[in-house]
Amino acid sequence: MKAFKYILLLLLVLIIGFSIYIAVQPNSFEVERSRTMKAPASMVYENIIDFKNWAAWSSWVEADPEMVITLPEKTEGVGGSYSWEDENGIGTMKTLEAKPYTSIVQEMQIADFPASSVVWNLKSNDDGTTEVTWNIIGKDLPFGFKAYATVMGGMDKQIGPHYERSLAKLDSILTADMQRYNVEIKGITEYGGGFFLYKTTNANSTNISAKMAENFGAVAQFMGQQGISQSGMPMTVYNEMAENVIMSNGIPINERIDVPADADVSIGFIPKVKVLKTTLTGNYTNLRVAWEVTMKHIEEKGLELSEVKPFEIYTTDPGDYPNPADWKTEIYIPLKE
Repeated sequence: MKAFKYILLLLLVLIIGFSIYIAVQPNSFEVERSRTMKAPASMVYENIIDFKNWAAWSSWVEADPEMVITLPEKTEGVGGSYSWEDENGIGTMKTLEAKPYTSIVQEMQIADFPASSVVWNLKSNDDGTTEVTWNIIGKDLPFGFKAYATVMGGMDKQIGPHYERSLAKLDSILTADMQRYNVEIKGITEYGGGFFLYKTTNANSTNISAKMAENFGAVAQFMGQQGISQSGMPMTVYNEMAENVIMSNGIPINERIDVPADADVSIGFIPKVKVLKTTLTGNYTNLRVAWEVTMKHIEEKGLELSEVKPFEIYTTDPGDYPNPADWKTEIYIPLKE
């Protein structure tokens, strides 16, 4: 009997001690994880700001296939939300604030526990990647919540690995999406022709992008100084195509103008001509594949090339399309009549 009393007393002491230990634990928690993603901040932001995308990269969904997710009519932007139900009860997430491409503030509520603040910060790097920081802060924690967190090893141990896995999955999804591309032979058509201002240079596979950017910048600057409006999207005429290319990068204009002798740009003209048209939807890095497909088609169909030089037109502005998979380039191969 005495032994039983001692055991009860010991248990009571342990319970009191544990209760005191829990009571003195902090009434708040904070968990934060970061990852450098191989995608522009605008693309990362557009994925995070819409809750309908979350199930694809959420580590919690991956770990619990039985989780039930409910999406309301509004899932995107400020006021957007979603909810879920699992063995721990019902949870909700709602976006409170959003600064495009920079930060997102959300509120998470699980069961009857106090709401937690969730914050995303995005920082663009010079190399086109994005530093993504995901943070959650909980305050005014009740005794039961602190007891559960303590027994389970702390909130960092409970949330941190999920944040790391989710960020890794999001990075993988964005990277794969950026690599999508499609090449489509549109067939034989007619190009209407027109004038364009251009700058010519030679380039190779290692510097062609930089050379293009430099030339387009020079032409755009000249047009701005002269008050000349463009009549179409930027284009490249290939004067020679080999291991090293000679190209003229230009911008279409409505009519012929007199270019000052000391200007570093020239004016050119493409006549109305029959062409084989190919469209690449995807990153410019896939242009080599698009050209190979086009030239193979020309060979298979026995088409004869015109003396007019082949050219590309970049029909989408990358500034308006953060995902390179959405960029469109038209390839025109002039043919003999």
